[in-house]
Amino acid sequence: MKLERINTNLQREISHILAEEVKDKDIEFVTITAVEVTNDLSVAKIYVTILNDGKRDQTMEALAKAKGFVRSQLFDRVEMRKIPDLRFIYDESVARGQRIENLIKEAQ
Repeated sequence: MKLERINTNLQREISHILAEEVKDKDIEFVTITAVEVTNDLSVAKIYVTILNDGKRDQTMEALAKAKGFVRSQLFDRVEMRKIPDLRFIYDESVARGQRIENLIKEAQ
């Protein structure tokens, strides 16, 4: 239960920080689909989707560069002794679902 609450809080706060406070044009239109914190709270895997898939590499690089800023903002916002290391991961499941949906439509 505790991990679920931490995951939800981190997802909400990181989404807000990326949308409102990070001033990098390459991080526009990023959606956080899930956050998974390890049991020891040392690492947070942040799954993201990107509206403009053509800029995926640029966006993932920009997210990696913004990691330190996002972590520093989380210190003030979440009640954790130690903020986990943030790892941004592209969420393939949304793109995969869209491909399957398109194949189904074509088959009909």
